[in-house]
Amino acid sequence: MKSLNYMEVSFKAQSVNEGFARLVVAGFCLPLKPNLDELGDIKTAVSEAVTNCVVHAYPNGNGLVWLSCEYFDDGLVKIVVKDEGVGIKDIAKAREPFFTTKPGEERSGMGFTVMSSFMDKLRVASSPGKGTKVVMIKQLS
Repeated sequence: MKSLNYMEVSFKAQSVNEGFARLVVAGFCLPLKPNLDELGDIKTAVSEAVTNCVVHAYPNGNGLVWLSCEYFDDGLVKIVVKDEGVGIKDIAKAREPFFTTKPGEERSGMGFTVMSSFMDKLRVASSPGKGTKVVMIKQLS
């Protein structure tokens, strides 16, 4: 498997940048000629990952999100979304459907579940006080 292309961007952890992240990754993947379903899956997963950074990583509203994407000669796409926010104390609990750290708000607690369902692989690494890294893998047809 040979890397064909790689990109990385960073942006403020603001909800307005969720759409930007979706478009950047979708545009970057276009040379692989993904079908509409694959493109939709990628955009949805990226939205969820970026939204998690905006909503959970930086409670004071100040911080950056790093987004990288790489694709390979076999059609594999690797997307990484990371932050340097508060981190996740219990990743297994956070990955449970309907779990949310903001129960008083309109949050479904389905972010990681959605990412898992739209991507082929999902890895989450986090350290409290240091941030979170989400790695998503999608094999395009």
